[in-house]
Amino acid sequence: MNLLIIGSGGREHAIADCLRRDAPAAAIHAAPGNPGMSDAASLVPIQAGDIDALADFAAEQRIDLTVVGPEAPLAAGIADRFRADGLPVFGPDRAGARLEASKAFAKRLMRERGVPTADHETFDDAAAALDYVDGHEEPLVVKASGLAAGKGAIVCESRAQARTAIEEMMIGGRFGEAGARVVVEEFMRGVELSVFFVADGELAVPLLTSRDYKRVGEGDRGLNTGGMGAYAPASPAAPDFMEQVRATIAQPVLDAMSEAEAPYRGFLYAGLMLTDEGPRVVEFNCRMGDPETQVVLPLTRSNLLEPMLRVAHGESLRGWRAAAEEGFALVTVMASAGYPEGSDSGRPIDMPPFDPEEVKVFHAGTAVRDGRLVTAGGRVLGVTGFGDTLEAAARRSREAAGRIRFRGSHFRSDIGWHELEPARLDPAERALIAVPGHTPP
Repeated sequence: MNLLIIGSGGREHAIADCLRRDAPAAAIHAAPGNPGMSDAASLVPIQAGDIDALADFAAEQRIDLTVVGPEAPLAAGIADRFRADGLPVFGPDRAGARLEASKAFAKRLMRERGVPTADHETFDDAAAALDYVDGHEEPLVVKASGLAAGKGAIVCESRAQARTAIEEMMIGGRFGEAGARVVVEEFMRGVELSVFFVADGELAVPLLTSRDYKRVGEGDRGLNTGGMGAYAPASPAAPDFMEQVRATIAQPVLDAMSEAEAPYRGFLYAGLMLTDEGPRVVEFNCRMGDPETQVVLPLTRSNLLEPMLRVAHGESLRGWRAAAEEGFALVTVMASAGYPEGSDSGRPIDMPPFDPEEVKVFHAGTAVRDGRLVTAGGRVLGVTGFGDTLEAAARRSREAAGRIRFRGSHFRSDIGWHELEPARLDPAERALIAVPGHTPP
């Protein structure tokens, strides 16, 4: 069997490891991949955005399944091209990718289908957006409608901060075309949770719950990033809760896309806010989240290649369920100097060997120069620790991250604090994650 993974980050590294486990004899290719993926896949020097070259490669190599990792090629229509060419691909088409590529589209769909989310308005005109802010309660969230590498959502404690965010996006071009249209919404109070589904166009099957940490600094302070760490499973994870999320959030989206003759096939990410009113959607993504993939997939015991092949061939997922390993996983992201506002590349990386039963290092922004592993991006490595308890997983992850060296590296040492240090939560927040069926670690 020939498999192709498109992308070059930690998410794609985790997918490559997952598929190698599920199909030990398969020929796995990664385009363009990264140095860490070379143990599981052969690297192909084609960029993720070069749809024509990727389609040609898949045809020439008779690829049995292509898995698209990042959002940009999905939004550009790579799945449409592959399906038109008769090439099996796992990932939503351009219409489905609008759930992430256009927050305005996603919000409109949620409003029409009654999917719980924040109260919001969408604006193409900066003056109108500023007028709306003047009459709205603080705090607020200002979001670039388009793709902004996970950094386009700005939490604003005051109207003044919201006005600045709007002006920077819509007038100053902070996120380019992605910020030409903005969504201004109420600030939802609660605890965040990530839920991933495998979707076949009609059914959505959930994977493990996880919780990620977007802020760059300890104690959830500082700028938003693409993700500084995550852990799984995250509470709540009881079957009745998962069924509530599937029925009230994922299924209405799939039904709407199907009725629009654009069935959604691929990974569907629902970023949730757990509130007193129940789970509400923060955002949808049309792919697995990063770094959550680096804790969810290693704990997924079920063979994922089987459902991916089913979806790619237009078959149903009926009867398939995702089983998980016992225990916990926690990933600490090591970032380069200046991240998230910039990155410092070309720094040599010194990394000792680790026991793969205890620690797995996923590459996100690395390269090989003159035979030496060096940094090549903002988020450089994801250091995933495993353990029977969350404490053990966290300890292994942090100790391993502390043993990896490159100039300017920084990482958070408090990933998982929601369940490792529950006293930091107020009583209302503790109640949101202390649900029947889950025993905090």
